[in-house]
Amino acid sequence: MDAAELQRPPPGELFLDHVSHFVRDLDAAAGLLEQLGFVVAPVSVQEVAGSRVGANRCVMLEQGYIEILTPTLQPDPGLRLACFGTPDAEGERRRLADHGFEPQPVVDLQRELDSNTVRFKVVRPASGKMPEGRIQYVQHLTPQHIWRKEYLGHANGVVDLRALFVVADDPPQAAARWARFTGLLPRPDGDMAALEPRRGHVRIGTADALGKLLGDVAPAPALAGYALGCRHPEDFAARCSRAGLAVENATVGISVALPPELGGIWLLRGESV
Repeated sequence: MDAAELQRPPPGELFLDHVSHFVRDLDAAAGLLEQLGFVVAPVSVQEVAGSRVGANRCVMLEQGYIEILTPTLQPDPGLRLACFGTPDAEGERRRLADHGFEPQPVVDLQRELDSNTVRFKVVRPASGKMPEGRIQYVQHLTPQHIWRKEYLGHANGVVDLRALFVVADDPPQAAARWARFTGLLPRPDGDMAALEPRRGHVRIGTADALGKLLGDVAPAPALAGYALGCRHPEDFAARCSRAGLAVENATVGISVALPPELGGIWLLRGESV
């Protein structure tokens, strides 16, 4: 099975699909990621019913991806979006409505990339229902147009989006809300709460709890950072350090603090960790 087909969750399952950094200068952000050894896909303009809603560039991984995005309505830059992959966008919309998230209608989005039309469906809750960021669902209709061989095989050895870290003042309360959003059962994980989709995982903790793992994190409510699976995390960490990023050994990996124009923290982990 090729990388594109691996992005389709089985019926009834969810994947941690991607995270997005909202940026003001798309090319500058892409330049930093390229300096760090990523292949960054070309600029692609997103449209809804023929109207432009933003432009992005993506780092496609063997499992999941990282997006840098300039929305039409400019919010503050930083790590602002996390998205779960689903095989049934309309089913997620109905379930979110049943649980009080007041979702918008399913949005049919498309963007042009290298003469191909990338199509997907997105489901979002009403504003404020998930205060940590723009938390949403995507159903990929044409994954073969974005998970392409030329966009994979990064020089830094990064292969997958492994985990999402969420900072909350009241982790049990936040975890219960995320559980209603995802349909997943939360469980305690040390001083954090955990949700386990079919692929990837979510950890919700206070700033103090996440600080022990990642270093200084954004104040709650926020998306603190995410974990990347790497073939050679020490080599990638050294590359990040040479680029001037703050690198620290963590309890279960290596943390890298991203600059304010991207926001958030990476936790680098080996493939088998």
